Amino acid sequence: MRVLIVEDEKDLAMILSEILEMEGYYTDVVHDGVSGLDNALSDIYDIIILDVMLPRMDGIRVLSEIRKSSIGTPVLMLTAKSEVEDKVCGLDNGADDYLTKPFNTKELLARIRALLRRKEKVIIDENLKFADIILDKYTHQICKGDQKVKLTKKEYDIIELLILNYGKVISKEELTVKIWGYDADIEYNSIEVYISFLRKKLGAINSRVNISTVRGLGYTIKGEKDE
Repeated sequence: MRVLIVEDEKDLAMILSEILEMEGYYTDVVHDGVSGLDNALSDIYDIIILDVMLPRMDGIRVLSEIRKSSIGTPVLMLTAKSEVEDKVCGLDNGADDYLTKPFNTKELLARIRALLRRKEKVIIDENLKFADIILDKYTHQICKGDQKVKLTKKEYDIIELLILNYGKVISKEELTVKIWGYDADIEYNSIEVYISFLRKKLGAINSRVNISTVRGLGYTIKGEKDE
């Protein structure tokens, strides 16, 4: 899961990033509204944490522009203000939730989990169930009945991304950005190696889940009913 943090208080932004990465999220951090909007419009994020008071472009305007671009990424607004009017303005412009600073870390994480559950219907008990497999978030295992196979962190992230985007073709470019980040220096044949490993591990537990290559476009995942 990749999170965009748009927060001009650099110390707070760093703390947020550290907290989320300890929980297994990937984070990108920017400190002004224009940069936040530019990142958000890439539509590669699973959730956006957006401060209201930002330089160059305020958070409400950033949010409004995101929604005008038909991007439905869940947005959690942060503000130092507690007035009802500010919350109403954010919600009316497309915010999914609101949190007033200072906030409790446990509450922040709970709200993020709640937004992600709303977004992804396939999440059950914080594991992913797809066709004949269950993807265990904590052990990084693919399970089919009593059969289990261990995944590396990158293998887990790739198959999770494919499952959460079931029915879509994910390009190598999107895989690179979402799994390794914008500045990653990774060659596309490395992605092919990870896909090959995943296919072998699915085969090792006799799963009917298949990762298909769509020539010239990328990869898509298929379940037993798609065969």
